[in-house]
Amino acid sequence: MLRSLVLYIALGLCANAAHAADIATLEAMREGSMKKLVLHAEPQAIPDAVLLDETDAERSLDEYRGRWVVLNFWGTWCPPCLAEMPTLDSLAATMGSDRFAVVTVATGRNPPQAIDRFFDDKQIAHLPKWRDRSSGLARGMGIMALPVTVILDPEGREIGRLMGEADWNSPGAKALLGRLIEGS
Repeated sequence: MLRSLVLYIALGLCANAAHAADIATLEAMREGSMKKLVLHAEPQAIPDAVLLDETDAERSLDEYRGRWVVLNFWGTWCPPCLAEMPTLDSLAATMGSDRFAVVTVATGRNPPQAIDRFFDDKQIAHLPKWRDRSSGLARGMGIMALPVTVILDPEGREIGRLMGEADWNSPGAKALLGRLIEGS
């Protein structure tokens, strides 16, 4: 029993040291708008929430377990959100896979018709039209302004957060996300 406890503690210490080294590597990779990305020392749990898709069917972020996720909170009335959305769509088109996904969640009052119109106008074709109508997920995650983009690990935990608009299709963003995906 004591031997198992010592092994468990040693493995935990090694894992924490490896995580800290990974964070340092990722922080060094941040450039351009990715400099606003704040990486957490420890992954943070996120609340469960029921989201709605374009057909009003209930959806959950649990559907993306096992994948790295760029989770973007946006609104149809938010100019920086609208400017950022095509970069998220391009990111999803080029990097989307069974190991990585981009999920967009319109939080608060965002009529489905306005979301459809925006997606059509900007030719957004690779992103889900999910809604957090009651803002329950956004509030539970402490999101007070838009846009906010959160990076989730394959266990569904938040490992980083970027507040404000960013170019998610930039070489720097792709390199950073690629490092996360390949490192897992």
